[in-house]
Amino acid sequence: MAVNFNEVIDRKPTHSFKWDKYAGQDIIPVWVADAEFKPPQQVIDAIKQRTDHGILGYTLPYDSLNQSVCEWVAKEHDWHILPDWIVWTPGVVPAFNVACKAYCQPGDKVMVQVPNYPPLLKAPSLNQCERVDIPSIQKDGRWELDMQALEQQAADPKTKLFIMCNPMNPCGSVMTEAELKKVAEICLHHNVILCSDEIHCDLILEPGKKHIPAPAIAEISNKSISLMAPSKTFNIAGLGASFAIIPDSRIRMQFRNAALGIVPWVQVLGLVATEAAFREGGDWHKELLVYLKDNRDYLHQQISQLKGMEMVKADATFLAWIDCSGLGLEDVQKFFESAGVGPSPGRDFGEPQYARINFACARSQLEEVVQRIKKAHAQLKLD
Repeated sequence: MAVNFNEVIDRKPTHSFKWDKYAGQDIIPVWVADAEFKPPQQVIDAIKQRTDHGILGYTLPYDSLNQSVCEWVAKEHDWHILPDWIVWTPGVVPAFNVACKAYCQPGDKVMVQVPNYPPLLKAPSLNQCERVDIPSIQKDGRWELDMQALEQQAADPKTKLFIMCNPMNPCGSVMTEAELKKVAEICLHHNVILCSDEIHCDLILEPGKKHIPAPAIAEISNKSISLMAPSKTFNIAGLGASFAIIPDSRIRMQFRNAALGIVPWVQVLGLVATEAAFREGGDWHKELLVYLKDNRDYLHQQISQLKGMEMVKADATFLAWIDCSGLGLEDVQKFFESAGVGPSPGRDFGEPQYARINFACARSQLEEVVQRIKKAHAQLKLD
């Protein structure tokens, strides 16, 4: 049965974090990374079935749930993991904060790939560590990690952890096997633990691109952790379910111990929804990727026509990272909001001349966003 991703759903009465930001204003929100699509019907049905039981008490992760994760990861990423490697968390953001606490002492340095999304940029300082930025550079039409900077900063004895996003948020690149092996080599040489935020790993849009989880690289499997979740893929972020995959028992125990007393259990409906998504959401997922790729290509084609704006096609994610430096604007965010479009401000990612647009919406909504941008762009009179 075909999924109707063209359906426009009114989220304004739902206290939506995304939509409430511009409440009462004629601004279309395309900022925070949640989609405008209903999850697979099987997920909704599973939640209804569980609530029909009537009691929603504390619930521990269970065998069939962990097995569904193992099977999904094997099917999607050709990575064969054991259930014991899985540590559940109520979000990826708590997870990389736990990693800072687990593997660092106050005053240690944490390398962070930049640009990156705001909660990740804040994690080191929240855990009394010093953040060291590792830049991404644009080369041959894609973004890639600056390996020379990584090597230089990893050599500092105070550097204990490297947190990166793969696929990159906001840049959208998927790291190649060669790139991951280089990262592994550097981290191993300098005894740095690698924490890979892979929340967008099931949103690969570009044919021929493949996500490789960091711990699937044999050389660093015992010094790395992968953070994944169904939240972005199946649009269930509000249910707060994610997991760390940690092959090595010692660093897994360090992670668990650091989380004790500060990280709550994943709530029951998040667990139920995750299993339903991984077991029964495969067909929906395939249709989603086709729809998102079409939206990405449409947005790229439209932005490419606008002088002073540049969008590199994302290999993955439903996020467009748009360079507006050619517009000559003092305040890029003000330009968009005045046009009636609310992207994520590039300044929040460390790049004030950029904007991040979430294109996980009905095509009609995306077309309206584009028309508003084009109208505002024409008023700049750049041609």
